[in-house]
Amino acid sequence: MTPALSPHTPAPAALRAEGAHASAEERVFVTLTLAEQLCGIPVELVRDVLKTPKITRIPLAPPEVAGSLNLRGRIVTAIDLRRRLGLPPRPPAEQMAVVTEQGAELYAFLVDQVSEVLSLSTADFEPNPPTLALLWASQSQGIYRLKERLMVVLDINRLLMLGKT
Repeated sequence: MTPALSPHTPAPAALRAEGAHASAEERVFVTLTLAEQLCGIPVELVRDVLKTPKITRIPLAPPEVAGSLNLRGRIVTAIDLRRRLGLPPRPPAEQMAVVTEQGAELYAFLVDQVSEVLSLSTADFEPNPPTLALLWASQSQGIYRLKERLMVVLDINRLLMLGKT
Protein backbone atom coordinates (compact mmCIF):
# COMPACT_ATOMS: atom_id res chain seq x y z
CA MET A 1 0.00 0.00 0.00
CA THR A 2 1.30 3.46 -0.83
CA PRO A 3 1.06 6.56 1.39
CA ALA A 4 -2.24 8.37 1.80
CA LEU A 5 -3.12 11.00 -0.78
CA SER A 6 -3.18 14.46 0.76
CA PRO A 7 -6.39 16.33 -0.09
CA HIS A 8 -4.46 19.60 -0.01
CA THR A 9 -2.06 18.80 -2.82
CA PRO A 10 -3.13 19.47 -6.40
CA ALA A 11 -1.71 17.77 -9.48
CA PRO A 12 -0.72 14.27 -8.42
CA ALA A 13 1.71 14.02 -11.35
CA ALA A 14 4.00 11.86 -9.24
CA LEU A 15 1.08 9.50 -8.70
CA ARG A 16 0.45 9.30 -12.44
CA ALA A 17 4.12 8.53 -12.94
CA GLU A 18 3.87 5.79 -10.31
CA GLY A 19 0.87 4.35 -12.17
CA ALA A 20 2.77 4.47 -15.44
CA HIS A 21 5.55 2.38 -13.88
CA ALA A 22 3.19 -0.21 -12.40
CA SER A 23 3.83 -3.67 -13.73
CA ALA A 24 1.43 -5.31 -16.17
CA GLU A 25 0.21 -7.43 -13.26
CA GLU A 26 -0.98 -4.50 -11.17
CA ARG A 27 -3.17 -1.42 -11.43
CA VAL A 28 -2.90 1.73 -9.33
CA PHE A 29 -6.02 3.56 -8.11
CA VAL A 30 -6.89 6.76 -6.29
CA THR A 31 -9.52 5.63 -3.80
CA LEU A 32 -12.52 7.70 -2.80
CA THR A 33 -15.66 7.30 -0.77
CA LEU A 34 -19.28 7.93 -1.75
CA ALA A 35 -21.88 7.31 0.96
CA GLU A 36 -19.45 4.93 2.70
CA GLN A 37 -18.85 2.95 -0.52
CA LEU A 38 -15.19 2.64 -1.47
CA CYS A 39 -14.51 3.40 -5.13
CA GLY A 40 -11.40 3.63 -7.26
CA ILE A 41 -10.33 5.64 -10.28
CA PRO A 42 -7.20 4.62 -12.20
CA VAL A 43 -4.44 6.97 -11.04
CA GLU A 44 -3.34 7.78 -14.57
CA LEU A 45 -6.73 9.47 -15.15
CA VAL A 46 -6.47 11.73 -12.08
CA ARG A 47 -5.12 15.19 -12.75
CA ASP A 48 -5.86 16.95 -9.44
CA VAL A 49 -7.48 16.44 -6.06
CA LEU A 50 -9.23 19.45 -4.53
CA LYS A 51 -10.66 20.06 -1.09
CA THR A 52 -13.95 21.97 -0.84
CA PRO A 53 -13.96 23.63 -4.26
CA LYS A 54 -16.10 26.75 -4.80
CA ILE A 55 -18.75 25.78 -7.35
CA THR A 56 -20.88 28.11 -9.46
CA ARG A 57 -24.27 26.69 -10.44
CA ILE A 58 -25.02 26.42 -14.18
CA PRO A 59 -28.67 27.18 -15.07
CA LEU A 60 -30.48 24.49 -17.10
CA ALA A 61 -27.63 21.98 -16.68
CA PRO A 62 -28.50 18.29 -16.18
CA PRO A 63 -29.23 17.50 -12.50
CA GLU A 64 -25.94 15.65 -11.97
CA VAL A 65 -23.94 18.72 -13.07
CA ALA A 66 -23.31 20.60 -9.83
CA GLY A 67 -21.88 23.58 -11.71
CA SER A 68 -18.43 24.78 -12.67
CA LEU A 69 -15.27 25.76 -10.85
CA ASN A 70 -12.11 27.62 -11.72
CA LEU A 71 -8.90 25.60 -11.60
CA ARG A 72 -5.88 27.81 -12.23
CA GLY A 73 -7.74 29.80 -14.88
CA ARG A 74 -9.50 26.86 -16.54
CA ILE A 75 -13.23 26.25 -16.30
CA VAL A 76 -14.00 22.77 -14.95
CA THR A 77 -17.42 21.08 -15.06
CA ALA A 78 -18.30 19.68 -11.63
CA ILE A 79 -20.23 16.40 -11.58
CA ASP A 80 -22.00 15.34 -8.38
CA LEU A 81 -21.22 11.61 -8.22
CA ARG A 82 -23.79 11.02 -5.47
CA ARG A 83 -26.53 12.29 -7.76
CA ARG A 84 -25.02 10.52 -10.80
CA LEU A 85 -25.08 7.18 -8.95
CA GLY A 86 -28.54 7.60 -7.41
CA LEU A 87 -27.32 8.19 -3.84
CA PRO A 88 -28.96 10.51 -1.28
CA PRO A 89 -27.61 14.07 -1.13
CA ARG A 90 -24.39 14.66 0.77
CA PRO A 91 -24.85 15.95 4.31
CA PRO A 92 -23.62 19.52 4.72
CA ALA A 93 -19.90 19.09 5.19
CA GLU A 94 -16.71 19.50 3.28
CA GLN A 95 -16.58 17.76 -0.05
CA MET A 96 -13.66 16.92 -2.25
CA ALA A 97 -13.21 16.76 -5.99
CA VAL A 98 -11.18 14.45 -8.20
CA VAL A 99 -10.29 16.21 -11.45
CA THR A 100 -9.85 14.28 -14.67
CA GLU A 101 -9.30 15.35 -18.26
CA GLN A 102 -11.22 13.85 -21.15
CA GLY A 103 -10.35 15.21 -24.57
CA ALA A 104 -9.50 18.85 -23.96
CA GLU A 105 -12.08 19.27 -21.17
CA LEU A 106 -11.60 19.08 -17.41
CA TYR A 107 -14.19 17.47 -15.13
CA ALA A 108 -14.31 17.47 -11.34
CA PHE A 109 -16.10 14.55 -9.71
CA LEU A 110 -17.51 15.64 -6.35
CA VAL A 111 -16.97 12.94 -3.73
CA ASP A 112 -17.27 12.61 0.04
CA GLN A 113 -13.61 11.85 0.65
CA VAL A 114 -10.40 10.96 -1.17
CA SER A 115 -8.42 8.36 0.74
CA GLU A 116 -5.24 6.78 -0.54
CA VAL A 117 -3.49 5.36 -3.55
CA LEU A 118 -3.70 1.58 -3.83
CA SER A 119 -1.73 -0.76 -6.05
CA LEU A 120 -3.77 -3.92 -6.72
CA SER A 121 -3.10 -7.09 -8.67
CA THR A 122 -4.95 -7.43 -11.97
CA ALA A 123 -5.52 -11.09 -11.03
CA ASP A 124 -7.81 -9.94 -8.19
CA PHE A 125 -10.02 -7.83 -10.47
CA GLU A 126 -13.55 -9.23 -10.91
CA PRO A 127 -16.50 -8.33 -13.14
CA ASN A 128 -19.44 -6.63 -11.48
CA PRO A 129 -21.33 -9.08 -9.26
CA PRO A 130 -25.01 -9.64 -10.11
CA THR A 131 -25.94 -8.14 -6.73
CA LEU A 132 -24.43 -4.73 -7.59
CA ALA A 133 -27.20 -2.18 -8.19
CA LEU A 134 -27.90 -1.75 -11.91
CA LEU A 135 -27.05 1.96 -11.95
CA TRP A 136 -23.71 1.29 -10.22
CA ALA A 137 -22.95 -1.64 -12.52
CA SER A 138 -23.61 0.55 -15.56
CA GLN A 139 -21.00 3.06 -14.33
CA SER A 140 -18.39 0.55 -13.17
CA GLN A 141 -15.63 -1.46 -14.83
CA GLY A 142 -15.71 -4.12 -12.10
CA ILE A 143 -14.66 -4.65 -8.49
CA TYR A 144 -11.86 -5.62 -6.15
CA ARG A 145 -12.62 -7.55 -2.97
CA LEU A 146 -10.32 -6.06 -0.34
CA LYS A 147 -9.83 -7.47 3.16
CA GLU A 148 -12.70 -5.57 4.74
CA ARG A 149 -14.45 -3.85 1.83
CA LEU A 150 -15.52 -4.03 -1.75
CA MET A 151 -13.95 -1.41 -4.06
CA VAL A 152 -15.96 -0.46 -7.13
CA VAL A 153 -13.77 0.65 -10.06
CA LEU A 154 -15.54 3.61 -11.66
CA ASP A 155 -15.63 4.02 -15.44
CA ILE A 156 -14.91 7.69 -16.17
CA ASN A 157 -16.22 7.56 -19.75
CA ARG A 158 -19.56 6.13 -18.65
CA LEU A 159 -19.86 8.63 -15.78
CA LEU A 160 -19.49 11.47 -18.28
CA MET A 161 -22.40 10.25 -20.42
CA LEU A 162 -24.73 12.72 -18.69
CA GLY A 163 -28.45 12.26 -18.99
CA LYS A 164 -27.96 8.54 -19.69
CA THR A 165 -27.61 5.55 -17.36
